[in-house]
Amino acid sequence: MLYMPFDSLYLFLVLPAFIFSMWAQYRVKSGFKKYSNQRTLSGKTGAEAARDVLFSAGVTHVGIERIGGSLTDHFDPAANVIRLSDGVYNSTSVAAVGIAAHEAGHAVQYAKGYSPMKLRAAIIPVTNIGSKLSTPLIILGLVLGMTGLINIGILLFGAVVVFQLVTLPVEFNASSRALTLLETSGVLTAAEIPASKKVLSAAALTYVGALAVSLAQLVRFIAMSQRRR
Repeated sequence: MLYMPFDSLYLFLVLPAFIFSMWAQYRVKSGFKKYSNQRTLSGKTGAEAARDVLFSAGVTHVGIERIGGSLTDHFDPAANVIRLSDGVYNSTSVAAVGIAAHEAGHAVQYAKGYSPMKLRAAIIPVTNIGSKLSTPLIILGLVLGMTGLINIGILLFGAVVVFQLVTLPVEFNASSRALTLLETSGVLTAAEIPASKKVLSAAALTYVGALAVSLAQLVRFIAMSQRRR
């Protein structure tokens, strides 16, 4: 069986990043649960809030659908559809409205040709290959002592890191657009905005955590390759 050797870089670099990532995910879930109990004064549901945000930004012809699961919300640019989870679609909480508006923010980015989002979409094919093949190639290269395989794996893994790096401005910008449009459209009051902002800020931390883990792994892979040489 192929395996990654346990080393000091994993203990002092990858593991702390992983713990931070898990903490960020906990913050999202706990924050969503907390602010799911705070109802909006406007009475708007997540789906209605997403539609209002799109309308305020002058974006039309974007579908809004319901999808199963918890916090599975996303914008699908290929279908030009916002998909909202069960706990967001019909909920009138500030948490649900914030998340729905965030996904609407992605739809606005797509409609307006936001550059980081276009770049992220362009590198998705390479990223998909990298996420599936990079680690197996690195492991195989280490086991067989084949530097070429290790280098190919590291390059593919680097593409994954680049994708996650580009994702950060995309996510932060979507939240910024969402919060601005929620207030200007009257879906949330000025007093309600901070609660939604806390939920979206916690969600953004999960992307920071994912990037931290990947960067730590990349450094580790490079160090292991150097030691092999």
